Amino acid sequence: MSFPQDAGVLLVAHGTVDNLDDLGAFVARIRHGRPPPPGLVEELRHRYEAIGGSPLLQTTRQQAAALSKRLEAPVLVGMRLWEPGVERALAGAVALGLSRLVVIALAPFSQHVYWEAALKVAQTANSPIRLIPSAPYAQEPDFVAAHAELIARHAPPEAPLVLSAHSLPRIAIERGDPYARLVEAAAQAVSEKVGRPARLCYQSQGADGGAWLGPDVRETLGALAAEGHGQVAWAPFGFLADHVETLYDLDVEAKSIAAELSLSLVRVPALNLHPGLTDALAAVAIRSLSTEASG
Repeated sequence: MSFPQDAGVLLVAHGTVDNLDDLGAFVARIRHGRPPPPGLVEELRHRYEAIGGSPLLQTTRQQAAALSKRLEAPVLVGMRLWEPGVERALAGAVALGLSRLVVIALAPFSQHVYWEAALKVAQTANSPIRLIPSAPYAQEPDFVAAHAELIARHAPPEAPLVLSAHSLPRIAIERGDPYARLVEAAAQAVSEKVGRPARLCYQSQGADGGAWLGPDVRETLGALAAEGHGQVAWAPFGFLADHVETLYDLDVEAKSIAAELSLSLVRVPALNLHPGLTDALAAVAIRSLSTEASG
């Protein structure tokens, strides 16, 4: 089906800052106003400076442009935790004469979290735009195939393969969040598609205390070194765009840990502008709109 003239897509991403002086406010928003642990903002500034700033917003806009071309429909961008926010995207949709937006989170295992955030913004702003939810898509065939293609292209076949996603506090899983289940199912699908075994790692644990999903990067690399490996292929399949969690946490920090363990870490890029991601998002958008129409 083609998109009707009154419908579009809203891509919602985590968010990032362009001005590093905004990092304090950005962290406060992420932490729902709770004060950050000592040194956290300074450490984040160091990470942003080390990679020359995060390309997340620019990449997200390019992903939106590719999807818009594919669907021949408007695709707007809203950041969940920074600007340009969802409210601005909703205002943009009104200006375009739209009445409906399919909401797709660029966080493949957390559609429900981003959906609830977008819906809350729309309700608070009393927006006339009707939001349409989309389902988790991490096992979408085009999505899985895109990851498999990148791995086949960049990962040495003799190296053990690690698939990583962002960690989450275990208490969230205990409260019913499906995140870990979705991550594990998608990792299995990618492993089967690429035709090689993979181990799962949860990276970029937060600054708060308590238990987080693991194994983490150091545990994973330590286990590989103990097994006698000299090289590891690392695919951050939980991230759809390269940003701080890949460009620093993996390319700087994880590679440093690997070197300490006499391991060479070969990093597979995030999907970024891979056409398979565009195809997967298009399929999700069309299916979501069809489901709404039939419902």
